[in-house]
Amino acid sequence: MIAQESSVSLSTWDEFRSLMPICGRYVYFDHAAVAPLPGPTRQAIESWLLEATEDGDTRWPEWAQRLEAFRRDIAEFIGALPEEIALVRNTSHGISIVAEGFPWQAGDNVVIPAQEFPANQYPWLALESFGVEVRRVPPKHGVIDLKALEEACDARTRILSVSWVDYLSGFRIAPAELAALAHRYGAYFFLDAIQGLGVFPIDVHQVEIDFLAADGHKWLLGPEGAGVFYCRAPLWEMLRPTSIGWNSVEHPFEFDRIDPNWKKSAARFEGGSQNIIGFLGLHASLSLLRRYGPAAISRRVLDLTNTICEVLRSLGAILLSRRDEGVASGIVTFSIPDLDVIRLREALLRRRIVLSVRQKALRVSPHAYNNEHDVAAFGEALREAVDECRAS
Repeated sequence: MIAQESSVSLSTWDEFRSLMPICGRYVYFDHAAVAPLPGPTRQAIESWLLEATEDGDTRWPEWAQRLEAFRRDIAEFIGALPEEIALVRNTSHGISIVAEGFPWQAGDNVVIPAQEFPANQYPWLALESFGVEVRRVPPKHGVIDLKALEEACDARTRILSVSWVDYLSGFRIAPAELAALAHRYGAYFFLDAIQGLGVFPIDVHQVEIDFLAADGHKWLLGPEGAGVFYCRAPLWEMLRPTSIGWNSVEHPFEFDRIDPNWKKSAARFEGGSQNIIGFLGLHASLSLLRRYGPAAISRRVLDLTNTICEVLRSLGAILLSRRDEGVASGIVTFSIPDLDVIRLREALLRRRIVLSVRQKALRVSPHAYNNEHDVAAFGEALREAVDECRAS
């Protein structure tokens, strides 16, 4: 059974669930891919659409103030300062700011796990033509090999970049441990936070993270195309400005003054006009999540995934995710012996169960608004889908 948190009652989780319209149509276990939007987020987007349609840019100053309110709130959410936050398009954008702007020298190297999501590989691999070596460390038993990561670092390592939660296995690292590892070698630590932010708490100053990026469309329950980039002060001065535009300077509204006096903050990397509708939607989603707090949300999600693992074991599934305390996450990957995962996913979708296929395995990723009924419905549908696939 799913445990009841002392700080957040089941009725409160029911309230969260009531704000997720997706629950009326699907059992949605796919937040590690693209999350459905909460009702308040839809309302925030619809309000902006109405304003933009009926009032045009007369509302622009108000929208700009809302963007700065979001910057302050997301900074507080991760323990950063507002000036350390850039509002970016996605995780790839945030990683590319560092990859393209770092003062590389031939012979430098970057260390990453080999099984990272492509967003945390391609920006670094593009540096090889400049003489920067990318050391891709193979996994061990399907998960990040922390010892091998350290062995790959040396005096020429400039960046260690690792996902907080592995998109395939769900293995969750301890960011403080990896940050300390990077710093022992005089390197900087970049955290790809997209699979953890919104579920697990973090304080980037306490953990001593140098750079962080995450899109908002997964566990933060926001729309695609609106993400955040954290750059520890004053490291933005070290990076060559990229993604530069009229809004990158200290005097953005003096259009007749051409002077590359970059903003004294991470906002210098934002370039030109922002995805206002996306960030206002993401702000609404963030405000919803802050009602409950990441500590309670993480306990809830881990309870849900533990219960899902019990169901999977009872059906003879092979679990590919480690569930040890401290490394488990909201992602559970599994397979069913001798069954094609594509056909199995299609059979589940016909039963209104939404999950993903990743590398010949099925991946479930519930959020805190999911409940026991969802887990039971998933178990029943999986049993039926397995029987269907074996019979055909």
